[in-house]
Amino acid sequence: MRKIGFALAAVVLFTTGCATKDYVHEYVDGQVTPVSGKVDRMATALQGVSQTARDALARAEAAGKLAEGKLLYEVVLTDDSLHFEFDSAVLGDTARKSLDDFADKLKSENRNVYIEIQGHTDAKGSDDYNLKLSTSRAESVQRYLNMKCGIPLHRLAAIGYGESAPVADNNSHDGRAKNRRVVLVVLL
Repeated sequence: MRKIGFALAAVVLFTTGCATKDYVHEYVDGQVTPVSGKVDRMATALQGVSQTARDALARAEAAGKLAEGKLLYEVVLTDDSLHFEFDSAVLGDTARKSLDDFADKLKSENRNVYIEIQGHTDAKGSDDYNLKLSTSRAESVQRYLNMKCGIPLHRLAAIGYGESAPVADNNSHDGRAKNRRVVLVVLL
């Protein structure tokens, strides 16, 4: 009896499965035409987006060509001219004199320039410490140029690079001194 019940259940299951399969084929066939129409519309829309993207790329390349050569000059203030004390962002007399000379040159040129103030350190200390110190020193220069030299704040940007962009070997005293610097990048 048990075998008959099992056989009957198997027949019912296979019969129902076939009916479901036929239904699915009819349903899917009815949906394929609308989907293929949507795909055609999407392909047309993607061609338009692709052209828009190509246009945007062309504009970006043109802007890049215009921006080339906009670096006017840069002034590197090394440890010799800045004389930051150890673990300090306070500007000394020599640093203030160097920044006054820099600001006088800018004012005499009478140009609307943008100045990026980049702070750098040597590799002594941790990465986090050096990043904070270089940022503090760049911001100190930014404040001085703004408050004492009258350069508008919207034309100044300070950024600290820490020890990430050395210009000399950090294994020697002279190399570390060269790496402790502030770079004033003047852009038009």
